[in-house]
Amino acid sequence: MKPALVTGASGFLGWHVARVLLERGYRVRALVRPGSRVDALDVECVTGDLRDAESLERAVAGCGLLFHVAADYRLWAKDPGDLYRSNVDGTRNLLQAAQDAGVERVVYTSTVGCIGIPPGGIGDEQSPVALQDMAGDYKRSKFLAERVALGFAQGGLPLVIVNPTAPVGDHDVKPTPTGQIVLDFLNGDMPAFIDTGLNVVDVRDTALGHWQACERGRDGERYILGSENLTLAQILQKLARITGGKAPTLRLPYLVAYCAGACSTAWAGVSGHPPRVPLDAVRMAKKKMWVTHAKAERELGFSPAPADEALARAVAWFSRTGLRPVQTPAA
Repeated sequence: MKPALVTGASGFLGWHVARVLLERGYRVRALVRPGSRVDALDVECVTGDLRDAESLERAVAGCGLLFHVAADYRLWAKDPGDLYRSNVDGTRNLLQAAQDAGVERVVYTSTVGCIGIPPGGIGDEQSPVALQDMAGDYKRSKFLAERVALGFAQGGLPLVIVNPTAPVGDHDVKPTPTGQIVLDFLNGDMPAFIDTGLNVVDVRDTALGHWQACERGRDGERYILGSENLTLAQILQKLARITGGKAPTLRLPYLVAYCAGACSTAWAGVSGHPPRVPLDAVRMAKKKMWVTHAKAERELGFSPAPADEALARAVAWFSRTGLRPVQTPAA
């Protein structure tokens, strides 16, 4: 059996995708940047960079499957061009290498941010969307990268696209923005919330959905991998029930959040340090990113669990790994 190449295996979702492949008997080759590693998994690590085409040719050589999960996932960058070089140019470099190497199947990980959301409604794979609908450079770069992937599929590369929503669970090492919500709640750093909504899904279900897309997905098609549409207030209430803590009750007006994001991002431009409140994150929060995974359920057999267990696993993992401060009981 030829090995499967996974990009992003040192990160959150990619780690879980690699685990799913190992459980199914595949040899997994992981593309990692210099100095990175893949914890607790028996994988072959090869050093490379999405912006280095020659390193990608070496990484993909002899592989039968490619799962391109890696992305520069930042809602602020001192040089926004880095996002486009990694996400757009890097995707083009990798897919060209895969095509030249005769890879038999490619799963490209896009994002729910590339799904159109009708006003006040629920988005699906057919909802109209355009580049001007993308808030911020991260979303714009992923939208353009998805178009690159679709172009390769139309050119004959056997490629399927998955659009994960907001995965949550264990091994969120960075953490992701969704994991940061959990971490902020645990650390008492979320005294208020804004009226927004997202679709939350167990990262383990999302990783399994990648495999199901590889097995059953139609070339050139997109599949939303999500589960529950929840408001931020509902997510915080679930976390309160899991931890025995108290959910914040103060709802912050959008204008106040926008001003905080603008100030925080302006200072980041001066200091060079990432903003505590990225303005692009605030802009994204203005729209409830609610979608349906009905197509993936129908065509792939994707059947995600509710978000509660994944949120509980995230709480346990953050607590166990020490990414939250240890609370000293009062005497």
